[in-house]
Amino acid sequence: MADNTLDIQQSVGDVSGDYSKTIVVDSGNAGSSTTGDVAATIEFIEKIYNYLPELAFATLYGLAVYAAVLWITKKIRG
Repeated sequence: MADNTLDIQQSVGDVSGDYSKTIVVDSGNAGSSTTGDVAATIEFIEKIYNYLPELAFATLYGLAVYAAVLWITKKIRG
């Protein structure tokens, strides 16, 4: 298992007048590659696509339960 702990270091310049600062963020994984926005978007769309059958079933089930409640309410009232 990879260690995903971030090493964050901050150094502030001369406090008497130079308020510049440098922040270095090092993940510790020199050989790892990061995915860009396009790759992340494609991965997100693929995950959503995998859940479409479950989403469709849940939607149809919810509509059927709602229709049953309306029908039962109508039968009780009248």
